[in-house]
Amino acid sequence: MVRTMSSFAQGSPLYRAARGRLTRGVFLSRPNRFRVVCETGGDRVEAYLPNPGRLWELLLPGSNLLLERSEGNTDRKTDHTVVAVETDHGPVMLHTHRTNDAARWLLDRGMIPGWEDAKVVRREVTFGSSRFDFLLEGPDGVFPVEVKSCTLFGERMAMFPDAPSERAARHVSHLAELAKNGQRPGVLFLVHSMGPKYFLPDLHTDLDFALTLLEARETVDIKPVGIGWNSDLTLKPGASLLEIPWRVLEENAFDRGGYILVLELEKDLRLTVGKLGEIDMKAGYYCYAGSAMKGLTARMERHRRRRKNLHWHVDYLREVSRFVFCLPVRSSLPVECDMAQALKDIADGSVPGFGSSDCSCPSHLFRFSSNPLRSAPFIKMLLHFRIDRLM
Repeated sequence: MVRTMSSFAQGSPLYRAARGRLTRGVFLSRPNRFRVVCETGGDRVEAYLPNPGRLWELLLPGSNLLLERSEGNTDRKTDHTVVAVETDHGPVMLHTHRTNDAARWLLDRGMIPGWEDAKVVRREVTFGSSRFDFLLEGPDGVFPVEVKSCTLFGERMAMFPDAPSERAARHVSHLAELAKNGQRPGVLFLVHSMGPKYFLPDLHTDLDFALTLLEARETVDIKPVGIGWNSDLTLKPGASLLEIPWRVLEENAFDRGGYILVLELEKDLRLTVGKLGEIDMKAGYYCYAGSAMKGLTARMERHRRRRKNLHWHVDYLREVSRFVFCLPVRSSLPVECDMAQALKDIADGSVPGFGSSDCSCPSHLFRFSSNPLRSAPFIKMLLHFRIDRLM
């Protein structure tokens, strides 16, 4: 279902997320959640990033950021603010506060499908221990709405969140509680792309949130809405309601599936690995494709620790390496060998026979010369297994 802006607001200017003149900055690094380093106008600058998400698929080295420069005095250590990032599919909004402003603009013009007749009573309304973004009034009375900014998407599907969020799960749980009083509260996921047609909670990154949303679907009005941005960060005409394939979530939202363990070996060494014997290992990053069709979380937590019984091949490598990350791919079907093949196609090398003694794969351990989480081919592969393969 698509509503064009001209249907509701002929002659009205489009919403513009930028507050001032935009400049481009080339992304270099992210020292912490709210700070990035980029190059703009020949200078190396730090910029404030008002978004706590991981943003791995967006903040790749060389990505173009759209920046605003603050005028006048500021208490911040930097006078640059990241507003959006440019992608092959257009700009993606990163400024979470501007997302709420866009939501208000859409609500005021009846642009949210199903809430065309609702009016904003006020922003930031408190119910008990929770504060929600909007209080709306519709034909059946008033109801609170929480807005979530969704920047994670593949070819056909969007997902939220891209990092574990206890706050998001708490908001949904509280909305479901309020529904018991006869209200019909809502949660609005603004997806910053008009490409995806489907939406799911990110069961891989935050299983608790996914299960919370699944449980609340009968009582909370869940609206994932796709929007698009022009190059000047004006909102494109149109807002589309995405389909939620609940069956896919019901089949896969369990503590089982595959995972990719990322380890860093800081120097070359000769490693003895069980029956494989001695192996010469080069320094670099190693990705191990594994699986646990029961107790996936416990298996990943085991890989975090050293000083344990050495059982699997990867345990020997874990003893001498630095833990970087363990990336779950929750699935009702085995995906371990498929991920191993995909890693083989993009890695700089592999260790023959490692981790593949019970299958026909040549290896389940692959070497990358640099951090794969900053590699576009690796991120594309991860998006395929986590998102695109589901639909």
